[in-house]
Amino acid sequence: QVQLVESGGGLVQAGESLRLSCVVSGVIVSLYHMGWYRQAPGKQRELVAEITRGGNRNYADFVKGRFTISRDSTKNAVYLQMNSLKPEDTAAYYCRAQLWQSDIWGQGTQVTVSS
Repeated sequence: QVQLVESGGGLVQAGESLRLSCVVSGVIVSLYHMGWYRQAPGKQRELVAEITRGGNRNYADFVKGRFTISRDSTKNAVYLQMNSLKPEDTAAYYCRAQLWQSDIWGQGTQVTVSS
């Protein structure tokens, strides 16, 4: 059974950092297109960052220079390092794995940034 488990969320002050983890079981993470998404209350879910099977990274404009996505094949996990957090980064953050018609989401982890 494929499972994505996120962790690392929490309450921080503006300017601080958090590192989110997405541990994957049931599939090999390096074979999948992996992404981090977020959804704030009353808003649509949006892409934050993604890493392709080939290792290419793409970021939403609102996180460029602040967030970094990485992948660890030995731990079968994907990470999101978030620096210089802003109150507008407050949202539930979700991990997603895609390969052909396979599309799997984690349960999410909450990030709250106070001003």
